[in-house]
Amino acid sequence: MDKIDRTIINTLQEGFPICSSPYKKVAEGLRISEQELLDRLKVLLESGILSRFGPMYHAEHMGGALTLAAVKAPEQNYDNIADMINSFPEVAHNYAREHALNMWFVLATETPEQIQPIIQTIENKTGLKVYNMPKIQEYFVGLKLEA
Repeated sequence: MDKIDRTIINTLQEGFPICSSPYKKVAEGLRISEQELLDRLKVLLESGILSRFGPMYHAEHMGGALTLAAVKAPEQNYDNIADMINSFPEVAHNYAREHALNMWFVLATETPEQIQPIIQTIENKTGLKVYNMPKIQEYFVGLKLEA
């Protein structure tokens, strides 16, 4: 990753323009071509330096729902359980934790009513109890990771 890649990552965390040619506008601000920006983003994603590039949606404002969930996954079967849970399109992301509840994941559904049936299906598929931890109050934490 060179200085231009770092600048791209840092710049894009500050926002993305809403216009007819957003990549061109970002590229102009970085003093590179639109094609170079697109090529560099592709390499950053393919190499795993960036795991995702895209918008963040506020699901609840769109009628959907999010919840944090966790399971106690036996270490000897951890990867298999992770694969099962990650196979659900509603699983937004999944993290290993050093805790009795050692696998935490976020469910994102189109409606609040879909959360519990998905949890039940995950429990049935994995044989594990899913601990549902919906948010009680929302806080905004502006997180920017310097590249």
